[in-house]
Amino acid sequence: MLRTLLARLHRVAEVIASGLLAVIFVAFIIQIALRYVFNWPVGWTAELSLVAWLWLVLWGAAFVLKDEEEIRIDFVQAFFGPRGNAVIGTVGALGLIVLFGMALPASYDYVAFMKVEKSSYLNIRFDWLYSIYIVFSLAVIARQLRAIVRLWRPGPPARDPSTPAP
Repeated sequence: MLRTLLARLHRVAEVIASGLLAVIFVAFIIQIALRYVFNWPVGWTAELSLVAWLWLVLWGAAFVLKDEEEIRIDFVQAFFGPRGNAVIGTVGALGLIVLFGMALPASYDYVAFMKVEKSSYLNIRFDWLYSIYIVFSLAVIARQLRAIVRLWRPGPPARDPSTPAP
């Protein structure tokens, strides 16, 4: 049941990311049409594209990208066995948890402070615009905690997704 719920939430996150990508594409097409067909350059399309891109990148990294799809430099892991890899993975995950955890209060303060500013064309308050970074930071911390649990869970190690299935 939990797995089904998580799969549905992941699908919703993918749909939202697809919607953000569609917004970027449509804003880009509108910008080209207004500028080159009607000779009416506007700024709101560029601003909308930038906002959607920011949200797409951080939303996607937080909720859409799966752990096995992340780019990692793992050549060191070839020299260690499963226990050594678990130690290396745990140290890396704890490092990210500490760094993002230490930065979280200052990040929150900055985002909250930005409520006094608005975007130039769309009048979006910057605290709303940058709030996705707080969500992203919390997701990184949660994913690293989950990674530590997975590294030390008893049982066979997870299959490397880059190798073909037997």
